[in-house]
Amino acid sequence: YQNRFGVEHNGIAMQSDVVTLPERLRDAAYISGISGKWHLDIEERRVPGEKRAKSRGTPDLAPRFQGFEEYFTGFLQDYSASFGLDGSGFADAPRAVHDDRCRVVIQTEATLAFLQRRDLQPSQPWFHYLAYMAPHVPSESPEPWFSETPSDLPKERRQALALIAAIDDGVGRIRAKLEQMGQAKNTLIFFIGDNGAPLGNSWDGSINEPMRGQKGMLSEGGIRVPFLVSWPGSIPGGQVYDKPVISLDVAATVCAAAGVDLAKKEWASQPLDGVDLLPFLTGKKEGAPHETLYWRWMAQAAIQEFPYKLISLGGKGNLLFDVTIPEGEQAGKDLVQKEPELAARLEAKLKAWTAELDPPGMPSNLTDHHVELFQEHGISAAPAAPKKPDVPGTIQGWICRNGTLSLEGGAMRITPTADAGRAFIAHTGLDLVSPVDLTMRLRSRAGARASISWRTRGQTDFMPGQGAEIAWTPGDSWEDVSVVLTSAEPIIHLRITPESGSREVEFQFIELRDKNGRTQSWRFYSLNPAPTQ
Repeated sequence: YQNRFGVEHNGIAMQSDVVTLPERLRDAAYISGISGKWHLDIEERRVPGEKRAKSRGTPDLAPRFQGFEEYFTGFLQDYSASFGLDGSGFADAPRAVHDDRCRVVIQTEATLAFLQRRDLQPSQPWFHYLAYMAPHVPSESPEPWFSETPSDLPKERRQALALIAAIDDGVGRIRAKLEQMGQAKNTLIFFIGDNGAPLGNSWDGSINEPMRGQKGMLSEGGIRVPFLVSWPGSIPGGQVYDKPVISLDVAATVCAAAGVDLAKKEWASQPLDGVDLLPFLTGKKEGAPHETLYWRWMAQAAIQEFPYKLISLGGKGNLLFDVTIPEGEQAGKDLVQKEPELAARLEAKLKAWTAELDPPGMPSNLTDHHVELFQEHGISAAPAAPKKPDVPGTIQGWICRNGTLSLEGGAMRITPTADAGRAFIAHTGLDLVSPVDLTMRLRSRAGARASISWRTRGQTDFMPGQGAEIAWTPGDSWEDVSVVLTSAEPIIHLRITPESGSREVEFQFIELRDKNGRTQSWRFYSLNPAPTQ
C-alpha cells in the first residue's frame, strides 16, 4: 500500500528508498521501460497567499533513478526520453521531446519503440509500464476516433469515448507487435484503470453506472475499475474471476512469474501487500487471494471483507454495505444499524491497519465538499438538509412559470403554455459569491436568445441592472454557452427566460461556479438518458 511510505494522494513525492517493481526485477536480469504518465517525482507545496499549490519536480525520483533503464515519460505533448519513437537510443539522455499529436498515439508509439529495441535482444527478459494519460482532462477530440462516436452525444462524452477508442487501438497495435516478435504467448499483460471516472466540473463525459460515486470517493464508483489479465501461454482465457483483487497484486504476481526472491534481506523492511494471482487464475489454488482489502484517501478510509465494505467518513460516521447487491451503496441499504457487531469489528481492523501507515491513524475532518458528494450520490447515511415539499412539475429544484418542464431524451425541456406570456425557469436556495460562471448546454429549434436575471441576499424581488444575455444557434445541434454573472452580494435566486417565440428549449446541463470555487450543477441526461448514452 502506497500509504505505508507516505503517498497519501497526488502531489506527494515518493520516498527515494522505496523499492520499486523494476528494481526488484533487476535481480532477475530484467530490463525495464516506461511510457506515459509518471508523477511520483512531483511535490506540491502550498505557498502563503496563493490559492493553488505549487508543483515542483524532485530529480532523483525520476524513472531513470527508480529502476527504469529506458523511459519516454510525459503527460501530453512534452516528454523526457532515453530513446526516440524510431527506436534509436539517445546518447545524451534524458532528451526533451515535443510531439503535437494525440497523447495516446505518442504513448503507444513509445511502447512500440521500446519493443522494437527489445526485439534486437530476444533473449533479454523485459518489463514495460505503459501509463496512458487517458481518458483524462484536458479533453481532446482525437481523430479518426472522435468522428466515429455518435454525433447526438454531448461533446465531453464523445471526447471520452474517442480517447478510450484510441487506447483500444493502441493496445491492439502493441499486441500485434508482440505477435510479430513471436512473444505474444510469452508475455503477461495487465490492463487496469487507476480510479473511477470524475462526474463533475472539469469533465462530465463519463458514466460509472451502476456503481455509485466517482473519482476521489471510496465508494465503488471511485475504486472499482477494469482489471484484465492476459497470458495466452499460461492462463486459460475467457474466464471471469469473481473474487476481489487489487492492483497491488501485479507486483507480487510479476515477481513470482519472473522468479524474483522476495525474501531478500535488503527488502525485508518492504514486503509486498499484494498476492500472486497465478495459482488462482490457473485453478491450482482455490479460495480468495485476500481476506481483507484496505484504502485510505482524502479523509476517507475503507475496509472490505467480501461481500461487506465499511467506509469511514473522516469523523462524520461510518457506512456499511453489501457490495454484491446491485447499486448496493445507497443510504437506504446502509447496514451500520442492522449489523452493529460487524461494523464494530471491521472498524477495529481498519484502525489497526491505519496505525501502520505514514502518517499513522484514522483520517479526520472530511471536507464539506466530500460530505456533499456522498449525499449527492445517495450514498451517505447522514441526514439531508430539510427540503421544501416537492412541487409538481419541478426537476432537480428547477421550476417553470408560463410553461411546463419534462425530461425528454436525456434533457430538461421547457414547453411554453399558449398565450401565457414568456416561459422561464428559476431556482432558489443558491448561495454563490460573485463573479459566478454560468455554463449551459442547450438547443432549440426556434428562438436563440435568453435573458438571465438574479436576486441577491436581502432582496425580495429581481432588481434592474441584475441581468445578462446569452445567445445560441437554433437547430438540432447542442451548443455550450457561458456567461459571467457579476453581483455585489451573493446570488440566491436565478431565472432563465428564453425570448418570445422560443419553442421547446432543451437543457442537457446547467452549472454555476462562484468566486470561491463552489459549484452547483444539474445534469439532466443522467436522470433520463437517451438510449444511445
